[in-house]
Amino acid sequence: MGTLDGKVALVSGSGRGIGREIALKLAAEGAKVVVNDLDAEPAKETLAAIEAAGGQSVSCIGSVTDEDFAERFVQTAVDEFGGLDIIVNNAGYTWDSVVQKMTDEQWDAILDVHLKAPFRILRAAQPVIAAAVKQAKETGAPIPCRKVVNISSIAGTGGNAGQANYSAAKAGLLGLTKTMAKEWGRYNVTVNAVAFGMIKTRLTEAPAGGGTIDVQGKEIKVGVNPQLAAAMEQMIPLGRAGTPTEAAGAVYLLCTPESDYISGQTVVCGGGFNI
Repeated sequence: MGTLDGKVALVSGSGRGIGREIALKLAAEGAKVVVNDLDAEPAKETLAAIEAAGGQSVSCIGSVTDEDFAERFVQTAVDEFGGLDIIVNNAGYTWDSVVQKMTDEQWDAILDVHLKAPFRILRAAQPVIAAAVKQAKETGAPIPCRKVVNISSIAGTGGNAGQANYSAAKAGLLGLTKTMAKEWGRYNVTVNAVAFGMIKTRLTEAPAGGGTIDVQGKEIKVGVNPQLAAAMEQMIPLGRAGTPTEAAGAVYLLCTPESDYISGQTVVCGGGFNI
């Protein structure tokens, strides 16, 4: 028996890195997971890993910034698994520059993926959740506690030089989290955020400028200056960066029944470090 048996979860950006680990963790605890990635191959690999472990999952491929994506994502959960219980807004990437060199394209792209996309997904989910709650009330069935976990960052809680776009988006996501906690409390939905500190992923393990990721045909430079990474690790009370598995654990905590009375909060998963 898993703690999430019978639950249906959406996890955006779950083909790689932290998102993949979140999907694997939720599935291991019994949730049926809708996996999403920009590219089919990483999503396929996550599906295979879930199914090899005895879990259930389907994929919804595409960019979370596409105008029709949110509705497709939510509808996939309804069509394939009959409902929706957990939403994890995780998809995203960084595209850094100091403010005087940052283009409108950089600003808009990061705000779109980290803030507009979660907003659209939650907007698309509202009719499904409201209808399920209404039906439960009419039949006298118990109303389960549904969960939303938005993925933020310590850049959103404290700002970070070179990341005006990312910091603004992640701070905005915290405002969205608090607002949705107030709007959706009547549906017995908890809405929380996890703000990650330094987590080892493909976005942080490459040296600054030493790696790129492809985002819909754009080559985006990623990475962290090695001296900066070493200095940050010295400032982390636990003395090291976190792993994607540890990051997923923080999200899982807010999806469990034990967190049913926690809402509108931001949990910092950073080994004790705050900007």
